[in-house]
Amino acid sequence: MAADALFKPFTFKGLNLPNRVVMAPMTRSFSPGGVATDDVAAYYARRAAAEVGLIISEGTGVDRPASLNDPNIPRFHGERELAAWKKVIDDVHAVGGLMAPQLWHVGAVRSRREDWAPAGPYDSPSGLSSPGHKFGEGMTDAEVADAIAAFARAAADAERLGFDAIELHGAHGYLIDQFFWQGTNERDDAFGGPSIGDRGRFAAEILKAVRAAVSKDYPVIIRLSQWKQQDFNVKLAETPALLEAWLQPLVDAGADILHCSQRRFWEPEFEGSDLNFAGWAKKLTGVPTITVGSVGLSGEFIAAYAGEASKPASLDELLRRLDRGDFDLVAVGRALLQDPNWAVKVHQGRTAELLDFDRSAMATLS
Repeated sequence: MAADALFKPFTFKGLNLPNRVVMAPMTRSFSPGGVATDDVAAYYARRAAAEVGLIISEGTGVDRPASLNDPNIPRFHGERELAAWKKVIDDVHAVGGLMAPQLWHVGAVRSRREDWAPAGPYDSPSGLSSPGHKFGEGMTDAEVADAIAAFARAAADAERLGFDAIELHGAHGYLIDQFFWQGTNERDDAFGGPSIGDRGRFAAEILKAVRAAVSKDYPVIIRLSQWKQQDFNVKLAETPALLEAWLQPLVDAGADILHCSQRRFWEPEFEGSDLNFAGWAKKLTGVPTITVGSVGLSGEFIAAYAGEASKPASLDELLRRLDRGDFDLVAVGRALLQDPNWAVKVHQGRTAELLDFDRSAMATLS
């Protein structure tokens, strides 16, 4: 199929994209001491200059002592850190690109390095890293309030620096997602409870605070997933009705776009329909959605961490679903990590020039 649907403009609120290609957020750990370097800025600018419609940055830590589990993941607070991000967005804009930082708190996830620990205790809803696994203590009411405020401050800083949108990382078993998940949220206060709506209050309060901190038309994206890094088979919502009960309060609280993470975009979310996660999210809420998950590659990204290579894969099924209106935007991860010119090649029909993905690409900022 011709890739025309992927290169149609997209406009929503304050976001005016030249096409539907989004660079997915991918942790790189190339920011020593949490400060993005000139090489990081150039890495994003190369992709912005090569027809990526919207870049979503790697996850970047909000202002809590243990928001990150690696000292070389960039932070989104502090004078030096924000000055570095100003350089990044200015360089992206200089080549005509658009960009959103992904605001992140890892929650109860251990340090990635044996020789380093975060500056304070790990945050989590109930002191659990996964169901039944104790890891620290649950957050106090004051710590919950401070985390909510930290996300709002980061969003306000992103708009002030000139970023075109922000994304909240609410997926993959990190802090916001730990509140969603009944297996890690055993709270009996206003931020816990038996229903997904009860446990979604933390995310909703963050969205409300962010919405109050930025301009009315400033786009706010939230990334969500059913699966967790702690358990790939978890489903927060087993039915469309439960999915609506999870997502609609987030939209009501201020989420403009839902970034729906799957390991494989083509897999149906529920029996009886071929709609994927992003397709159901758009159908139920009416807001724009981003699909993601092994776009353009034969293998999925979890296997890539174990060293599995992937071959370029047909985009026909993706284009069919996009043309049908299932979702609005398409996030591309490893294919763009391997090749900054992936979008240009797809747009020009140069599919024979698309590159295999090799794990070695994770070790560079090419």
